[in-house]
Amino acid sequence: MEIEIATIGGYEEVGRQMTAVRAGDDVVIFDMGLNLSQVLIHDNVETERMHSLDLIDMGAIPDDRIMSDLEGDVKAIVPTHGHLDHIGAISKLAHRYDAPVVATPFTIELVKQQIEGEQKFGVENDLVKMEAGETMSIGDSGAVELEFVNVTHSIIDAINPVLHTPEGAVVYGLDKRMDHTPVIGDPIDMERFREIGREGEGVLCYIEDCTNANKKGRTPSENVAREHLRDVLYSMEDYDGGIVATTFSSHIARVKSLVEFADDIGRQPVLLGRSMEKYSGTAERLDFVDFPSDLGMFGHRKSVDRTFKRIMNEGKGDYLPIVTGHQGEPRAMLTRMARGETPYELEDGDKVVFSARVIPEPTNEGQRYQAEKLLGMQGARVYDDIHVSGHLNQEGHYEMLDALQPQNIIPAHQDMKGYSSYVNLCESEGYKMGRDLHVTRNGNLIQLVD
Repeated sequence: MEIEIATIGGYEEVGRQMTAVRAGDDVVIFDMGLNLSQVLIHDNVETERMHSLDLIDMGAIPDDRIMSDLEGDVKAIVPTHGHLDHIGAISKLAHRYDAPVVATPFTIELVKQQIEGEQKFGVENDLVKMEAGETMSIGDSGAVELEFVNVTHSIIDAINPVLHTPEGAVVYGLDKRMDHTPVIGDPIDMERFREIGREGEGVLCYIEDCTNANKKGRTPSENVAREHLRDVLYSMEDYDGGIVATTFSSHIARVKSLVEFADDIGRQPVLLGRSMEKYSGTAERLDFVDFPSDLGMFGHRKSVDRTFKRIMNEGKGDYLPIVTGHQGEPRAMLTRMARGETPYELEDGDKVVFSARVIPEPTNEGQRYQAEKLLGMQGARVYDDIHVSGHLNQEGHYEMLDALQPQNIIPAHQDMKGYSSYVNLCESEGYKMGRDLHVTRNGNLIQLVD
């Protein structure tokens, strides 16, 4: 059976991920994402109103025109998790393919919301839920099977999909960390990865996220970030002024910890911002998390400002607002607070807790720098970098290679410079560039079996 891989997006940057695997006449697309930084550099861009070709030219979504070079029919579109760099282009591109979107329940719900917000295309692809640990037959031959393996990441309900073919398994390894004690959900299923490495023809190809391949050691568990956050917030227990926290809205485990620790120090937590309301509300509705019944979630600007007025009237010392804006996004809640555009008044000594790292990309770094400067000008004290990454460090990559023993490797989720550390690791394990280690670019085809 012929096996061919199209590296469509996410092979020259972090963002707009999209990969297609052809096994015989059957094609499966993994991820269909947005490069948000390419949107943010333009003022007042509303992606939901834009045509896909304009977004492709902008570099915001994958250029999927290479799909016409694949001789087969798309049978499934499989996003690995609910981050926008993996699902953000589904509402723009999925209608081109007569195939269902297959994902875990939380991811499917986020995809559904993306499609409902689309104002340009009527996306009518079926949305199919599949849990980690389950399998699905692909195509009519019965020779190709899709499996979801549970992984841990900075968003709940993440998986690594595996396409089982007669020539061996293709493991799509974006995005994960090796967390054996997660705050929410099950640990990464390393036992299953080891089994896949030993079964049948083994692993024909492993496509891997290289984000942290330059960092030594292993990525800490989310429990490490939780304890760091606990220590920081408990140290503020006797402070009677304002405390504000921000984190990734999609990081439900981190939001859960913030809500719990706010209550521990005698403050009422409240979630503020559209994406904060969206992700936490969805997670609660699907029973992934059990928040207190009186936890307020407000996304609309007028509702948020009314909440800020109530906090100012009743006393900042009684509340802990958990807000959007961890990257200094211009329209996010924390940035508006830093500019004095909300009823919440920051004063000398007030605490601002960033339970997030700056995503290493120039637009984010510039916006975050500006936000922190504005906060400092209002007298706020910034607590930074209370976070652990959602991606594998070097030892995690080594463990995955040891478990899977792949015949071929394709690095992804980086630019060319970012691949170097992963290439060095692979070469130290006996792989060779141009033979079984394939460093590629967007828009390329790699023939593994002909």
